[in-house]
Amino acid sequence: MISIPRSALILGLAGVIPFAWGAFTLLSDAAAQWGLDTLGPRFIGPYVQLSYGMVILSFMSGVLWGFSTKAEGGQAATGYALSVIPALWAFFMTGGGPVSAGTNLIFGFIGLLGLDYAFWKWGLAPVWWMQLRVLLTSLVVLCLSVVVFL
Repeated sequence: MISIPRSALILGLAGVIPFAWGAFTLLSDAAAQWGLDTLGPRFIGPYVQLSYGMVILSFMSGVLWGFSTKAEGGQAATGYALSVIPALWAFFMTGGGPVSAGTNLIFGFIGLLGLDYAFWKWGLAPVWWMQLRVLLTSLVVLCLSVVVFL
């Protein structure tokens, strides 16, 4: 088992906080009220999860684009083309209300995991990449599931 660099793990887990906070404020009226009073309505419940989810899918497109710079020829062209999919998915698929948008974000993050795997198999991502991505994707999907299923 290859160990994930500590800084990547800590920053990756910190990136889950808005998803977890959104889920928590959906499950706890007290947390939702505190968040509403302190942070405002944009930073509680599905609102923080959905807007942040769009940002993260777009960010991950940039990460995949960066991995593509390690490739050459047709593989590079394929990598660049695939790398824009998460951002386009976030842009086109997150309307229609919180349940629909949350469901589409879940599918987007699962699809991103498939792209992560492809880039990892091609040797473009670090050897520890999939360990980190499976962990983070699992946590994000769990948090988004609160908006979709509860």
